[in-house]
Amino acid sequence: MKHKQNRRNLLKKMGVAFTAILGMGALSASNTSNKKKEVVGDICTDQDIPLFSGAVRHGDTLYIAGKGAHFEGDIKAHTDHVLKELEKELIKNGSSMEQVLKVNVYLADLADYKAMNEVYRGRFGAHPPVRTTVATYGGVPGNSLVEIDCIAALNSNA
Repeated sequence: MKHKQNRRNLLKKMGVAFTAILGMGALSASNTSNKKKEVVGDICTDQDIPLFSGAVRHGDTLYIAGKGAHFEGDIKAHTDHVLKELEKELIKNGSSMEQVLKVNVYLADLADYKAMNEVYRGRFGAHPPVRTTVATYGGVPGNSLVEIDCIAALNSNA
């Protein structure tokens, strides 16, 4: 009899815990469901059909599309230009280089990795974001030697 009572109590506790977990999931979902995607950058088009947004804000997060350097120059000049363009977009939308959470770097040639890093190093403050770096097959669009996109947190007052 005592064994059945212990089992009942355990099942009740599990039911309460499960209900609490479901409730937290619903609460979490309700916190994000009322936040809408807001395009805050240029919309790039092809034959007047929207292809992608240059920057999108969703909740407290900012997503910035890849920036390239479309001029003659070496990897260092291209990397510097791209990072400055990202920084401008971040500041314009209430963020900063220090608030970048994730970066993707696309190189036209993996041989440029070391030189790109020389310019990249230190640009995101003492706590750099996580990063993925890949060399693209066939190059970066627009003949840029590097393209970089990022995800950043927004200032609480943005």
